[in-house]
Amino acid sequence: MSESWHYGRVTYSFEYERRLRVGFVGCGGHSWRNVYPALQYAPVELVAVADPVEGRAAAYARQFGAPAHYRGHREMLAREGLDAVFVVTNYDERGHPRYPGIAVDALRAGTHAWIEKPPAATLDEVRQMLAAERETGKFVQVGYKKMFFPAIAKAREIISRREEFGRPAQIYVRYPQSLPAPEERGAEHRPMISFLDHFFHPAAIVHRLMGPLRRVSYTREPHSGGSFSTLTFASGAVGVMHLAAGQSGTSPLERVEVVGQGANVVVENGVKLTYYRRGGRGPGGYGRAASFIGSDEGAPMVWEPEFSLGQLYNKNLFALGYAPEVLYFCERVLEGRRPAYANLDDTLEMMRWYEAYRQPEGTAIELLEGA
Repeated sequence: MSESWHYGRVTYSFEYERRLRVGFVGCGGHSWRNVYPALQYAPVELVAVADPVEGRAAAYARQFGAPAHYRGHREMLAREGLDAVFVVTNYDERGHPRYPGIAVDALRAGTHAWIEKPPAATLDEVRQMLAAERETGKFVQVGYKKMFFPAIAKAREIISRREEFGRPAQIYVRYPQSLPAPEERGAEHRPMISFLDHFFHPAAIVHRLMGPLRRVSYTREPHSGGSFSTLTFASGAVGVMHLAAGQSGTSPLERVEVVGQGANVVVENGVKLTYYRRGGRGPGGYGRAASFIGSDEGAPMVWEPEFSLGQLYNKNLFALGYAPEVLYFCERVLEGRRPAYANLDDTLEMMRWYEAYRQPEGTAIELLEGA
């Protein structure tokens, strides 16, 4: 697990001996709540922000301590000599995320780029960013925050213990999202914005835990747009993604379960992790066991946060992966090493999966071909 970000003691930004000169493109509500604040735990000096609305750019610069602000990202890239740039923007008039063009501009300006998800609307846009990486030697990391959830990171560590957990054989992921009707999934992407915006959350969990998908098939119900997708992985494992459109807003948002050989691990609501180790119920055998309590050695292990103390792990910046993903990106920039995950290779594979939902329902769609 050496390629995972280490969940240990956090260093505050001002305590780092070496800090990156970074810029920020985008001054919207999501970045205000979740990404700009994460910079206070990273080895960065925020030197400039850019947003088409000049007053908003000026306000963000004042709030988060950047000495300069710009209306356009190209001017900022040209003038500020940045090591890295963070990009949190919106969609263009076609319904495409603006990230590919901005990321390519950053790479060609000699700057590494962290971009929020969804990173692109098409495979070609992802390939353009990959080509710019190869051309410039710089890299892009994508904001797949769920890969950095402490509970998901721990689940991945557990399922990697092959002698203890066995080979991960099955996965079930539940997430509330509607899939538009077939006639709304064409080349014009606007009807698919919500699906595109949220699909990468459960897909990122599946990809991080189980690796590349080989084949997918889906079935959709027409009333709420909920769907089940059956998944076959390159490893031979199988799985189900349940997009539970129509569930109550008061319901826990999501559930993840991975089954190995005699063991399984469950993440509920993103923050409660239960590891069901190899073991059994009380002794005595079927028909004669007097207690449901088994041995301590095989008892389930449970982790969940407490919300009484002012600890960093109780902040959504950490529990929801924002600060860890920012830290991982910054550490990789300082080391000059491309991210081992949440990178554009992961993105290409997940984008093939996204494109599969444009194919007819019930079709077994091969995903590892045509790279």
